[in-house]
Amino acid sequence: MAYATVEAGICGMTAHITCEADDAYRVAVQIESDCPRIRAFAEALRSVAVLEEMRTPLHETSVYRAAGASDLHAACPVPAAVYKAIEVAAGLALPADVHITIRTE
Repeated sequence: MAYATVEAGICGMTAHITCEADDAYRVAVQIESDCPRIRAFAEALRSVAVLEEMRTPLHETSVYRAAGASDLHAACPVPAAVYKAIEVAAGLALPADVHITIRTE
């Protein structure tokens, strides 16, 4: 099982992601958030066939199709976090934090 928490930035929304893989590399995805768009995304993305997903171009994956259908902001970091958690849950990546630092001068 893999977990991720995303503090999305200026919107102030947080998402809690839980992913669990079965023996057939199908990953159940659960996302909790106060953001109505992220909740719609969570409804659209209940599970992912990981091995098939890994062979699919990024913009055609079930993760990013669900993100687009849920009208997420283009810069929303939640879909990328979901994808990372899916890979970790399936044993295809090691768990490691991802950081984005944004500033102006």
